[in-house]
Amino acid sequence: MKIGTVQFNKYPVFLAPMEDVTDMSFRLLCKEFGADMVYTEFISSDALIRHIQKTEVKLEVADEERPVSIQIYGKEPEAMVEAARICEAAGADILDLNFGCPVKKVAGKGGGAGMLRTPEKMLEITAQVVKAVRLPVTVKTRLGWDQESKIIVDLAERLQDCGIAALTIHGRTRAQMYTGEADWTLIGEVKNNPRMYIPIIGNGDITSPELCKQAFDRYGVDAVMVGRASIGAPWIFGEIKRYLLYNEQAPKESFAYYLSVLKRQILQSVARLDERRGILHSRRHIAATPLFKGIASFKSTRIAMLKADSLEELFDIMDHITL
Repeated sequence: MKIGTVQFNKYPVFLAPMEDVTDMSFRLLCKEFGADMVYTEFISSDALIRHIQKTEVKLEVADEERPVSIQIYGKEPEAMVEAARICEAAGADILDLNFGCPVKKVAGKGGGAGMLRTPEKMLEITAQVVKAVRLPVTVKTRLGWDQESKIIVDLAERLQDCGIAALTIHGRTRAQMYTGEADWTLIGEVKNNPRMYIPIIGNGDITSPELCKQAFDRYGVDAVMVGRASIGAPWIFGEIKRYLLYNEQAPKESFAYYLSVLKRQILQSVARLDERRGILHSRRHIAATPLFKGIASFKSTRIAMLKADSLEELFDIMDHITL
């Protein structure tokens, strides 16, 4: 499979863009464990063109994580075009347009999945961005705004006509947010539409190697994107790739091994930011990691980890976790 000039091997598996999750430290670990492509946190086009420092930091990518896609969102064509050019200058391999974020502060203002209510404007933005940059432009969106407006099959063709190089579809509507089950049948319908020729990337509820293989085999997608299941568990990419390529389960490592991976992520985040901000940015991974699930009477330890404000304190708590 190719996206523009970027070539991928069999069964490509991508790290989904997630706000406050997919910073460089996490992306590098996911890449190390086997993610074929990683995405930045989504970036506001309005903030980017105003040169907001907190936003510009999100443009930083390392050569070790390539290929990397920078994702932007917004609702005004002019701002999206200018932001796209900034991303191209920053060295993105691929530019992704976010038309799928369901959160109120984005979709409620017309950006992200809010664009599913104004598809003509979505298409206008997409066409203008494609014309404005030389790098491959892709789109990530959802099935539709709600159950009564699942427009993705027709919309996919129209986005393809705008010149995008690939399309990622999350198998939920905006109204569903992240509840219920992802519906992959419509993703499969898009992929099997004889008029579609660009790669189709499926996203939603991929929580295990078996489900990832099923997505490829049953729906025929060109790539699969993994999101929430990777938070606090970058090793899931190694497990998935081993199953896809060799049809075997990856051996389970020791608790100490997985804990060391989390510690390494925290240390990298601290080195890139500073101690306070690095720890803050790591808390979502600490809270979500499956590593601590099932440990008896763990609530107080989890709270203590999430309140720790120094590496010494946090690592001391982690080192005293007993199974």
